[in-house]
Amino acid sequence: MSVEVEEVRHLLDTVEPFCHLPGDVLDDIAHHMTLSYVRRGTTIIAVGNPNDELYMIRSGAVDIVDDSGVLLDRRDQGRCFGYSTIMGENISRYDMVAVEDTLLIALARPHVEKLVGAHADVARYFSSQSARMRAAATQLRQEPGSDVLRTRLGEFMIPEPAHVHPEMTIQQAARTMQERNVSSLLVVDSGELHGIVTDRDMRGRVVADNMDVTLPVTAIMTARPRTATPDTLAFEAMLTMAELGIHHLPVVDEGRLVGIVASADIMRLLQHDPIYLTADLSRRSTPEELAAVYSSAGQVAARFVERGTSAEDVTGLLTVAADALAKRMIHLAEDELGPAPVPYAFVVLGSQGRRGMGLASDQDNALILDDSFDAAAHGDYFSELSRRVCTGLDHAGQVLCPGDMMASNPAWRMTVTQWHQHFHQWITAPEPDALLAAQVFFDMRPIAGTVSLGEAVHHAAVAQAHTAPRFHAHLAALAARREPPLGFFRGLVVERSGDYAHTLDVKKGGIAAIVQMARLYAIAADVPALGTRERLTAAAGHGLLSERGAADLRDAFDFLSTIALRHQVTQLRRGDTPDYHIDPKDLSKLDREHLRDAFHIVKSIQNALATKFPIRTM
Repeated sequence: MSVEVEEVRHLLDTVEPFCHLPGDVLDDIAHHMTLSYVRRGTTIIAVGNPNDELYMIRSGAVDIVDDSGVLLDRRDQGRCFGYSTIMGENISRYDMVAVEDTLLIALARPHVEKLVGAHADVARYFSSQSARMRAAATQLRQEPGSDVLRTRLGEFMIPEPAHVHPEMTIQQAARTMQERNVSSLLVVDSGELHGIVTDRDMRGRVVADNMDVTLPVTAIMTARPRTATPDTLAFEAMLTMAELGIHHLPVVDEGRLVGIVASADIMRLLQHDPIYLTADLSRRSTPEELAAVYSSAGQVAARFVERGTSAEDVTGLLTVAADALAKRMIHLAEDELGPAPVPYAFVVLGSQGRRGMGLASDQDNALILDDSFDAAAHGDYFSELSRRVCTGLDHAGQVLCPGDMMASNPAWRMTVTQWHQHFHQWITAPEPDALLAAQVFFDMRPIAGTVSLGEAVHHAAVAQAHTAPRFHAHLAALAARREPPLGFFRGLVVERSGDYAHTLDVKKGGIAAIVQMARLYAIAADVPALGTRERLTAAAGHGLLSERGAADLRDAFDFLSTIALRHQVTQLRRGDTPDYHIDPKDLSKLDREHLRDAFHIVKSIQNALATKFPIRTM
């Protein structure tokens, strides 16, 4: 047996459904398999075309896409495709496209037919795979985006997941993973989850470090992993996995393990999954590749908007993609520059910090450096890191901040102590110009580096601002100045001339005004929440805003965000740069009425600010 055939034989012995076959059968299959190489972007099998081969992926990845462009699955090493044309009709229902440079192993139809004829379990495996794929395609074509995103984990989680007792050895755990053909293993005692072990742990902690395999599995498990409940929404689970960079999420109900979901399970629910985008970004290195993947995030969001997905979900998807892009830029920069000389946190600000990015959002970010930072010794490193990240984001499509509020600006690279001093100055002696900038920094969210540095600075700033009524008054004045475009008798007021003639800005007098009020309420309540909706809910809970007022502002915020996204999608389809300037004539009569209602709600809450916060003129 040649080295090449022996490698194929070894691969067959590790993947379904071949791993259950006798050794002599695997030897025979390996001898009849052929290898081929396809470049990224190649369509291997096209919809409507015949196919006479079963393919296994030796390396790379292949997307399965139906005839309406719905992405059904992404398959990687060890997985098969092409069997539906052999098990059923000869014409393919799907496009099968290489999304990476891919090495394929193929088995011709006669050998496949002989195999399934002699081994009923192989036939059942491929038949059930085909049936599941058809069901997934039907579901994705029929369900609106918001319904799919809001599916609860209990509806599709894997019950009774593979698990071992904490006293099991590493070797026994590895054997269990191989026998169950799983990539993760939960460590459970009497129904209580203690930890999780993945194939990455086996490679990185056991094989790479030559660890003693007779040690208990607890030596390599991740203790107290992040969990979800059966009622957790698929969208929330997706965000959790994307942000933490994990692929498995145990499901716990009242303290007892009931199931597990993997990122691939959620992928199959979505037409175009943002987790695919973040996975793609993790493999891209050139500016062109990163720009292409990040651009696709906007197209994904546009499709969700057109399918009726909520503004909250869409802005969350855009934020996940932007976070992943920034993390990738930082990783690439550190690869070339070397590890950071002192701990630091890369923080995102503004709409990205609030997890509310739109299709017209630019970049706002900063660096928080450990107090051990020495400008002479470490300044050049962080200057170059920031430059690479910010220019990289710009080249990929997240444009530079016009106000230069970015880590590439030395003013926004400070130590923890310097950040505390800046916030103290902004809060205790608020100047008009500084106030405008300071607001953005109260939307600070760390996404890379030593996250605790960023969290500590943000929490300390909110706690200090909480006891500063003069600062509250200045923030209230800024929020009140965001006048909604309403005239007498609630008429809509549009620009009379200039580039935006006959349009109104739904951001300036609507979305931004609500964001500012929500931020003020959160600071006054000493609540470190970042999301606008969460801040409004917290304000009502602390008595700063009535329950009715909070609900009205949330509704107004959701409506204004929705029509802004719809407008921006229309602009994208035309090839225009997205903005917030909408011509009321482009809206339906009902939407114009809702727009007036939303602006009226904003105006009424602004008027009430003077009662709660004695507004100062600036």
